[in-house]
Amino acid sequence: MRLPRRQFLHLAAGAAALPAIARSAWALDYPTRPVRILVGFPPGAATDIVARLIGQSLSDRLGQQFVVENKPGAASNLAAATVARSNPDGYTLLAMTVTNAVNTTLYEQTADFNFMQEITPVASTIRSANVLEVNLSVPANTVPEFIAYAKANPGKLNYASFGTGTAPNMAAELFKMMTGVNLVHVPYRSSFVPDLLSGQVQVAFLPIPLTIGYIRDGKVRALAVTSATPSDALPGIPPVARFVPGYEANIWHGIAAPKGTPEDIVERLHNEINAILSDPAMKPKLENLGAEPAPMTRADFAKYIAAEVDKWAKVIKFADIKPS
Repeated sequence: MRLPRRQFLHLAAGAAALPAIARSAWALDYPTRPVRILVGFPPGAATDIVARLIGQSLSDRLGQQFVVENKPGAASNLAAATVARSNPDGYTLLAMTVTNAVNTTLYEQTADFNFMQEITPVASTIRSANVLEVNLSVPANTVPEFIAYAKANPGKLNYASFGTGTAPNMAAELFKMMTGVNLVHVPYRSSFVPDLLSGQVQVAFLPIPLTIGYIRDGKVRALAVTSATPSDALPGIPPVARFVPGYEANIWHGIAAPKGTPEDIVERLHNEINAILSDPAMKPKLENLGAEPAPMTRADFAKYIAAEVDKWAKVIKFADIKPS
């Protein structure tokens, strides 16, 4: 079972149970040895790149190596489970993403750990968007035109994703839920861009870095971004929410630790990461990923995660999505 929202927020925000002197002792010299950041995806994935950027900056600031360890498997659950079972001493961290929020419901019956109960949010790092785009053969230049065309041709448009539970899949299913269109899901295990360009599939919700070149070259037509506001990476492309009020499907990243990690260590990491995100030198590095810094307070980040878990749970139930 998932941990109730209120209890999760209480655990995330109320970790100050240890006496002040004892808690301070934990963080006085932290870190005194290398720190692992586990990533549930292969090298080169966006989560991996962001973790390495943050890890290198933490290494520079704190004088110990923050080493990224790729541990793909079980739809990123393997890395999360490993962190959940690790000694809560601040030396094993998780590069978390929106996928973890989706997996909380999608793998609720099969996961052998409870993400909401066994993981402590440390810091939000970045936020980016997918792009709702179509093959050039689709006679739609705007989101309203696309919705009208899809409704006039139910079940005749295919949308591609990287598989069940991935950000493009969930962004599309949220769109379907909120607009009533009937799009057919075609999951891929590798890049589907060639099929989108050729028209084998007609629709996709792709991360900005993977598609921006094709959009600029006029090989696909971008209709909207899935963030609540426009993206600096794609000026002139409106958000879906302008036409579908309340729609938002962010790709977000953060850092988490095992439950029970000393409060002072969590707070120090939080403050250091927020300082890194405010460094002007970091912004262009993130812009290359189509992302922007997204620092939050710890309490706000915990609320955001809980809201994301609730939102994607509704989409999974509505679309009757099952683990692949």
